[in-house]
Amino acid sequence: MTADPKSSPLFSFGVPALFVWLWSTGFIGAKYGLPYAEPFTLLLIRMLLTLVLLGVLARLLKARWPGWRGAGHLAVTGLLVHGCYLGGVYYAIQGGMPSGIISLIVGLQPLVTSAVAIMVLNEKVSVRQWLGLVLGLVGVCLVLLEKFGLNDTSGGFPAWTLIWAALSLGGISLGTVYQKRRGTGADLVSGTIIQYMAAASFFAVGAFAFETREVEWALPLVLSMAWLVFGVSIGAILLLMWLIRRGAASQVASLFYLVPPVTALEAFILFDERLGLLAMAGGCLSIAGVAMVVMRPPPVNKQ
Repeated sequence: MTADPKSSPLFSFGVPALFVWLWSTGFIGAKYGLPYAEPFTLLLIRMLLTLVLLGVLARLLKARWPGWRGAGHLAVTGLLVHGCYLGGVYYAIQGGMPSGIISLIVGLQPLVTSAVAIMVLNEKVSVRQWLGLVLGLVGVCLVLLEKFGLNDTSGGFPAWTLIWAALSLGGISLGTVYQKRRGTGADLVSGTIIQYMAAASFFAVGAFAFETREVEWALPLVLSMAWLVFGVSIGAILLLMWLIRRGAASQVASLFYLVPPVTALEAFILFDERLGLLAMAGGCLSIAGVAMVVMRPPPVNKQ
């Protein structure tokens, strides 16, 4: 009997690892692009370019389109997962909040998602998984404590940026649970298109209501936009929707614990930001926490 390749260890761990890496590069791309365009304007351009490419892909793959009710659920998911999350992160960074602090706040998502999943989806989370969630959060705190010096910069940004950070955290947490409950039956490509259309509408309203919409098309913006569209908006998001479809919401959310350590490694490679022993220890704790949440215990053979 041929084994299912999707159940192999390489597939089970390789796909989540690829998603974590792609998702982490979104922070790098935002850092490069934000000096040349305002947040909603930058995100609107990103969504529109992505929609064009996904439209071509949907035509080639002959994607199935959901009914009006399914499209409505997907639109809500898009507003939460893409609109609120990305808008909150970009505006918090634009307003002066250090990227380490916004990463730490968003890193609380697995705890929020697990709590919502328990209340809404009636998911059962074991003691081992709760311990893994806490361990992962401690690891993220250690990484960011050393890398960004949170004890020295906690008061160095406007208080109103916390509102954007809370919007981002709430959006990605609620959107993950909502997608698990309402949006898992849709075609991945057509479903993502509907989500991006909803997010693009949100960004368009914000850009025309609050921003000048001026863009400086410098080379760093062009390169970062290309990666944000192909690598993150298409690659990472399609993987995220696929992972949510296959796994419990709390388990998928735990993958986000790995994003700050991976981002720290990328910053070391790109910007020569050194990692000390505390940050490396925190990264190990995060990986251990994710493993405790994601890995299922072996089945017990009943005699």
